[in-house]
Amino acid sequence: MRKEYSMHLTDEEKAILEGKEGETMRKALESVVLYGQIFGAQKLASVEGGIHLVTSFGIPLLKPVFALVDELIDAGLKTPQPFTVDPRPMDFKNVPVNFLEKFIFKKIMYGKQEQYEKQLRKVGLRDDKSFTCTCYMEEVGNVPGKGQILAWAESSAVVYANSVLGARSNRNSGVLELLCGITGRAPVFGLLTEEGRRADWLIEVKTKSLPEAQILGSAIGMKVVEEVPFISGLTDFLGNKLNQRACDYLKDMGAAAASNGAVGLYHVEGLTPEAVEKSRGLLKQGRRSYIIDAAELKKVYDNYPLMWKHPSAKPKICFIGCPHLSLRQIYEWLERFETELKAAEKKKLAVTTIMTAAPAVADAFVKDGKAYSGLTGIGARLTSICPLMYMNNPLCGRKAVITNSNKLRTYTTARYFTDAEITKIAVGGEIHD
Repeated sequence: MRKEYSMHLTDEEKAILEGKEGETMRKALESVVLYGQIFGAQKLASVEGGIHLVTSFGIPLLKPVFALVDELIDAGLKTPQPFTVDPRPMDFKNVPVNFLEKFIFKKIMYGKQEQYEKQLRKVGLRDDKSFTCTCYMEEVGNVPGKGQILAWAESSAVVYANSVLGARSNRNSGVLELLCGITGRAPVFGLLTEEGRRADWLIEVKTKSLPEAQILGSAIGMKVVEEVPFISGLTDFLGNKLNQRACDYLKDMGAAAASNGAVGLYHVEGLTPEAVEKSRGLLKQGRRSYIIDAAELKKVYDNYPLMWKHPSAKPKICFIGCPHLSLRQIYEWLERFETELKAAEKKKLAVTTIMTAAPAVADAFVKDGKAYSGLTGIGARLTSICPLMYMNNPLCGRKAVITNSNKLRTYTTARYFTDAEITKIAVGGEIHD
């Protein structure tokens, strides 16, 4: 018996929904269709780039997810294009843990990790180096083109793809993006539409120097929430070319806006693709305005809550790279630490400092033997885990962890500091409020 759906479907899609390609494919497409109907989608679009999964962790409680993936495997289904997935939760070689913490990670929290990764390979995972929240890095290879329709579900990756690359993806929920990949279709609504990509806010940055990316993104996210901001004033500091420096800045700003709010797309005047093409024509009639100056940024920063049980504790661990660092940023942090250590007449960092980057990016840095020896020589470590997943361990969450990531601050008990502050604290070992 044919079901009736409220969106326009092609003959091929109707045939799939009638079971012509098997029951599992029918259920997969029906899930995508029903998901789209909730948001008023009138049709489906072909997914043109590799999907990116947010669910990278083998938590035993995710039994429905494991069962769903098994059903896809049993039906012989996989994504037409290889996909990438968020970072792994564990790396005991490069991230220090004690016996009890390791037990909780391996036996309780992520006890199905190995099994789940085997499942992912069978349904289309690109390779074992594809575990990262920055899949769009050239070293990783899941780099969508301008205008391509995607189905991604990692908030920091979605906002980067939409904003910096000009691709099109909604902030899909976990597993839904996998079903979009399997069926090759995504419902057309929100950020896949022209109207959905127009700006609701004009954000005017009026500072004398380049704002801290993480604080600027935080301010924007908390103000606009899930709406689309058009940001002016940044080209005074970043220029009008999307070079690696600009991309790194926008990566971190966007991640903060996506986690401190729910921003899935922003436009930067004179810099991001659609803003270059359409300029202020992207602004909706009746758009609202928000001026960000030094005083506003300070107010935002000063209001971050301190979640440590012992506020005066000495920091035990410093995480840098959430989202994952670019190759340029790893070199930049090495230089920053070496300069500060020299000024302080020290040879090693006083705080256990862990930098995170995509496996392929980390490999590229390790190949530079001199630089990698310099990094490890000062006591820093390089890994590809998700710091958030590490902090979700209740024992690790009790530690005095500092970070330069507003995303990590938002979702965990980690305490945020600016890049300059993090540098001094990691070298000196003390927090001077």
